[in-house]
Amino acid sequence: MAQRLLKFVSVDKAMPAKRGAAERRHDFGEIYGEFDAERAKQQAGRCSQCGIPYCQIHCPLGNNIPDWLMLTAEGRLEEAYEVAAATNNMPEVCGRICPQDRLCEGNCVIEKGFDSVTIGSVEKYITETAFTKGWVKPPKPLRELGQSIGIIGAGPAGLAAAEQLRRKGYQVHVYDRYDRVGGLLVYGIPNFKLEKQVVARRHELLALGGITFHLNFEVGRDASLAALRQRHDAILIATGVYQARDMACPGIGLGNVVAALDYLTSSNRKGLGDAVPAFDSGALDAAGKHVVVVGGGDTAMDCVRTAVRQGALSVRCLYRRDRKNMPGSQREVKHAEEEGVEFVWLAAPEALMGEGAVRQVRAHRMHLGVADGSGRQVPQPLPGSHFDLPADLVIMALGFDPEDVPALFGAPELGVTRWGTLKIDFRSMMTSLDGVFAAGDIVRGASLVVWGIRDGRDAAEQMHRYVQAVGQRLQGAAAADLAGHAVRAHRIRHRPRRDAHAGFLASQSKRSHPRARIRRWPDSRRIRCDPRLSRRGHGLSAAGSLRARAGAAVAVLRAVQPRA
Repeated sequence: MAQRLLKFVSVDKAMPAKRGAAERRHDFGEIYGEFDAERAKQQAGRCSQCGIPYCQIHCPLGNNIPDWLMLTAEGRLEEAYEVAAATNNMPEVCGRICPQDRLCEGNCVIEKGFDSVTIGSVEKYITETAFTKGWVKPPKPLRELGQSIGIIGAGPAGLAAAEQLRRKGYQVHVYDRYDRVGGLLVYGIPNFKLEKQVVARRHELLALGGITFHLNFEVGRDASLAALRQRHDAILIATGVYQARDMACPGIGLGNVVAALDYLTSSNRKGLGDAVPAFDSGALDAAGKHVVVVGGGDTAMDCVRTAVRQGALSVRCLYRRDRKNMPGSQREVKHAEEEGVEFVWLAAPEALMGEGAVRQVRAHRMHLGVADGSGRQVPQPLPGSHFDLPADLVIMALGFDPEDVPALFGAPELGVTRWGTLKIDFRSMMTSLDGVFAAGDIVRGASLVVWGIRDGRDAAEQMHRYVQAVGQRLQGAAAADLAGHAVRAHRIRHRPRRDAHAGFLASQSKRSHPRARIRRWPDSRRIRCDPRLSRRGHGLSAAGSLRARAGAAVAVLRAVQPRA
């Protein structure tokens, strides 16, 4: 191992071959190629195998990164894939779109002086090799369970939970309002970051594993949440957040001011071959336009780079903070700058101007003031610093808020936080409704795909515990009920006949107990005795009592037989 690893001193960091900006700005293909086998081994061998792997610590999934880097360096790729897939349901997705520069690679120990290991590219190489070689198999349980699970949402959290629960043997049904599986992986992320066939391939794998998908299914329209709860033993809500945040400035109602998700969805649908009237009419097409994108996250980066590929005349990104405070990936910012995007730092829109449709954006300069409670400096406008930018299309990429899920699902009793996200018990991941769980962005707010996968895996484990606990309680109750029936039946079968006992007492009373009161009922010919008399009153032993009962029974039978 020593010969294959610890190469970071002698081997420089290298990414896979990157397409030139002049070429890639005219299509939506992925900008990076793939490692060949020798290059992947070489880059994986740069890992220092440190005692405290900060790459693993800062990965939301806790991926065993040093282990699969070591296996890759040794050429044991099938084992490397098994290790990678053990903690990640979609390593082929995370290897492409995770912001490694601020997660695993950004916290690599050797990054401080030798540049980090190219973790994401090696992960992509491992998983693509696994798919090519046929090592990736559909999820198959060791045994089938009778319980059924319903999952609302086919995004990263929902798919991760579905696979985990299917491996445990549950009958899993996934409901999604879109016509394709993947959520924002399909409609929110452009092809140059994640090609759609990668998501479709994972969908096919899950379907082969026995997971049932109900597409174009909208909870609240096609079925209520209450109806789904009747169908399934547990429900997971993993719908994500889709409601765009608006800007509060004059002119926001002008034409050609659009939300980021609407813009990206139309572009992705067009690339998939769907009919998109809003794109065909030019309303959501940036071709030949001056485009201004407001925002600084990953969604803003997707918008500016999509506008470049659609043929915009100019693309500017307006962000109210500086570069180092930008929430988006610095790697994405660099790609955008290479492709011709202009970033206007420390600037925010003051008003949108135009007649009927937007024609320019009036912005003002900002400076960063004192930090707020979160620790971030608060942007404040500089008086008299406004300036104008030409704009035929303004895209608002200010983040996303959750929709009103209780109203949409017809479940007003579903608890929400003050931000509109679903309220859960973070130990059990259950909502305010028994047997209804939630995970992903609908709980934590808009976040990364890798966090969605983590939440889905955690929710699956909690749902499994819940369903099994409920099943055990029901089995215990059923067993107790059956035991009670058995005890009652045993008592009935072995209960001494009252008529026989009474007959015996009657015969004894005639002989030796003058206080016995004998009653004969003319309609039933049964002999009854005063219940205050007992075996103890007659001084009978247990054995004598049994013999006496048997004799009394025979006497009664003879008494009730019709005479010849």
